[in-house]
Amino acid sequence: MLEKFRQAKLDEIERLRRHEQAGTLPRPFKGKRPSFSEAVRAKAPRAVIAEYKRASPSRGEINLRMSPEEVALLYASNGAAAISCLTEKSFFKGSLDFIALMAGPGLPILRKDFLFDPLQLLATAATPASAALLIARMIPNINDLSAMIVKARDLGLDPVVEIFDERDLSHARDAGAWIIQVNTRDLDTLEVDAQNAFRLIKDKRPGELWIAASGIKDEGDAAALESAGYDALLVGTALMEHKDPGRKLAELTGRVRDGGLTL
Repeated sequence: MLEKFRQAKLDEIERLRRHEQAGTLPRPFKGKRPSFSEAVRAKAPRAVIAEYKRASPSRGEINLRMSPEEVALLYASNGAAAISCLTEKSFFKGSLDFIALMAGPGLPILRKDFLFDPLQLLATAATPASAALLIARMIPNINDLSAMIVKARDLGLDPVVEIFDERDLSHARDAGAWIIQVNTRDLDTLEVDAQNAFRLIKDKRPGELWIAASGIKDEGDAAALESAGYDALLVGTALMEHKDPGRKLAELTGRVRDGGLTL
């Protein structure tokens, strides 16, 4: 699947190269770009990065009804520390344009996509995004991953490096990653290993920021991951498929307990 995701991005990269040659690359965003890492740390250890996820390869269409603006307001008013915005078009029905549409409430936004070329980071920095996802095994060359991490930081973006196993973790650290996102879904096979998050967190080091992603369904999952040592949880499907995403988010952040809202 990772190779399919890579192939799906080649047209986008080629367009960016043509713009680079013509001197017409989008200019960097000049507005306020709130710190992703600071916002997550401020709400750790139960920080929720709430995702705008319209579809996925494993689930098909999830929720195409809610607009980016509507979801951003809902997430901001129900305790999210940050927003994750899926911008990949072919498999997730996303768009880079969604980031600007979700910036109104002021939460930092993570661009979640398949990014492996520096030009993609330049395009990200032309939006109000505060962070960019880099998948460790999608950038297998250590020097390339390190360069992407440095480029993201130079552009004012927090680089969030996603891993699935111990080899990915070693690769991420060697490249200079300090924000580690553990995906329990292996993006090569789309299979989920629910215990993956609990195994890998045992190797967390001081100063690192760790995020658990995929398969988080309820407050029980959130509490278990918090107890294990995670600083934050990235949740998409459980929110977007729920009849009341706002209340579901409040439950995951711990603001709803025993049927009542706690502020």
